[in-house]
Amino acid sequence: MNKYVGIRLDKAVLDMHPEISRSHIKTLIQNGDILVNDTKQKAGYIIRNNDEITVQIPKVKPLEVKAENIFLDIVYEDNDLAIINKPQGMVVHPANGNENGTLVNALLYNIKDLSGINGVIRPGIVHRLDKDTSGLLIIAKNDLAHKNLAKQIETKQCKRIYHAIVHNAPKEDVGEIITNYGRHPTDRKKMAVLESSNRVAHTKYTVLERLGQFTYMEFELKTGRTHQIRVHCAYMGIPIVGDKTYGVKEKFKFEGQLLHAKKIEFTHPSTGEYMSFEVELPDYFEKFLNLLRLKVQ
Repeated sequence: MNKYVGIRLDKAVLDMHPEISRSHIKTLIQNGDILVNDTKQKAGYIIRNNDEITVQIPKVKPLEVKAENIFLDIVYEDNDLAIINKPQGMVVHPANGNENGTLVNALLYNIKDLSGINGVIRPGIVHRLDKDTSGLLIIAKNDLAHKNLAKQIETKQCKRIYHAIVHNAPKEDVGEIITNYGRHPTDRKKMAVLESSNRVAHTKYTVLERLGQFTYMEFELKTGRTHQIRVHCAYMGIPIVGDKTYGVKEKFKFEGQLLHAKKIEFTHPSTGEYMSFEVELPDYFEKFLNLLRLKVQ
């Protein structure tokens, strides 16, 4: 007797192939790569006795990352690294369905040498910024520099400072939030404060200006979890203005969250010199901040 009798097709395949994600299994079923008795079925099909399930996993088409003539704001560059001021709206590295117009496409055109530790898709990428977060990124130009810089981030020797405008305000002017953190249990595209996770997320914050119903704030990342500042702000009841994923409904028409990686400090991987870089806020951010200042005068 088939041990999967009475079980949904997608759950049966997940048990057979635990290395495949549920969403990918659903796609394979929809595409006809998973068949029951040589017949295409739905994910919710209930397995019957003597049913024969065949699974064909197509080979993943490798991404071909091409150099593109896209302007990059290169704040600093030497033989080991470059500091880039990434604009809001630019994805850091290519992915299926989003192969062009990324920071990596621009890097391949603008910078001669890039580290290869993270593979073809992520040359030079030591750490990331969300698509709609602007600001400073370190790019490694060789593998030794990449390992050194990645270690500084891991051991919290690299200091990363962000500025944001949030709804509402925290009670204290200075504080920190330390939580368990992980993938959202029902929406896999989102992250969440998750008590069941053994990963910790740590963010320090400082109120720069209280502006009526809004607050201009500074954040320091002590850990670098995906979406960390955005999730922590939402968790504290101070969602970032413009955040379409973790924010609130609002009348403003920003392209994304008002979150800017403003300052970065680290030790140069070759010279040992302490490096510090800071950039101005983007125009749209500065204009909104000045508008709020005028309203509270």
